[in-house]
Amino acid sequence: MQYRKLGKTDIDVSLIGLGTMTFGEQNTEAQAHEQLDYAYAQGVTLVDVAEMYPVPPKPETYGASERFVGSWLKKTGLRSKVVLATKIAGPSRQAGRPSHIRGTANQFDKPNLVEAVNGSLQRLGTDYIDLYQLHWPDRSTTTFGRTAYPYEDEPFTVPIEETLQALTDLVKDGKIRHIGLSNETPWGVSKFLAASRELGLERIVSIQNPYNLLNRTFEVGLSEFSHRDAVGLLAYSPLAFGWLSGKYEGGERPAGARITLFERFTRYSRPQAVAATSAYVSLARSHGMSPATLALAFVNRQPFLTSNLVGATTLEQLKENIASVNTTLSDDVVKAIDAIHEQYPNPAP
Repeated sequence: MQYRKLGKTDIDVSLIGLGTMTFGEQNTEAQAHEQLDYAYAQGVTLVDVAEMYPVPPKPETYGASERFVGSWLKKTGLRSKVVLATKIAGPSRQAGRPSHIRGTANQFDKPNLVEAVNGSLQRLGTDYIDLYQLHWPDRSTTTFGRTAYPYEDEPFTVPIEETLQALTDLVKDGKIRHIGLSNETPWGVSKFLAASRELGLERIVSIQNPYNLLNRTFEVGLSEFSHRDAVGLLAYSPLAFGWLSGKYEGGERPAGARITLFERFTRYSRPQAVAATSAYVSLARSHGMSPATLALAFVNRQPFLTSNLVGATTLEQLKENIASVNTTLSDDVVKAIDAIHEQYPNPAP
């Protein structure tokens, strides 16, 4: 395993991190523990979860992923060896966002942040969280597949300075160590950094956004923050919900797969995305590697990456995903990837 610094902190995190949004929906508690055991044995130290998980979010499964991770930590006694990341769910302004978590008034003010942190601490069975993230912005943005900025005026959004002050207080209280963003935009990152600098408040150390062969938009407006301000990427959906593994080629819908089970996940099924996926799958196979390995190795090689958050529903998938850390793409393969990207630029942002 390889390791990289989490922002400007003294924390090292594994280049491959374990995403857990299937825990409690597609994976049982026993299967979750099996994945955690294997990942830790392979040197994976970053475990990423969220109060909203599993996905798709439902009232009856709320918090299950955190509970499964918490029961594993209790069983193994490995809390001090793991970098534990979780997230507060944001407001429900967009279709598909959950409204069962603290109601429609769930925003990033101090009461909601305190309640959310305390709930996560209880479910995780710990007294501190290493990285606490805002799952999506407290405003309407180009997140979750939107292709254009929505010119919408919300009745009220919590000012970033107020949110940052509440998070800073939670750091001072010892409940969280560091803070990060998720599904954030360049405007948002710049505002958080400015508020931290000008008001002497806690500084963000990471941003968890989608990044994969079908969505390289992070490179355009956010990667410079990683380079100049040490706000590293925690990449989620590196396999584009499994599409880049090749398992949906030719219209296949394997039993138990996420796209088979849940019709709401259409982000990567647009015609141009499907065509691009087929091109990447063919490229991988022509070079004697699995499509998943190609896709993950591409993410792993990026200089702005802090950790590549892989998820799996089977142990065999997880083994292949983690093993991608040992694959280095040749210059010829990288050139071929860029040629496909030129033909199909970001078909699934």
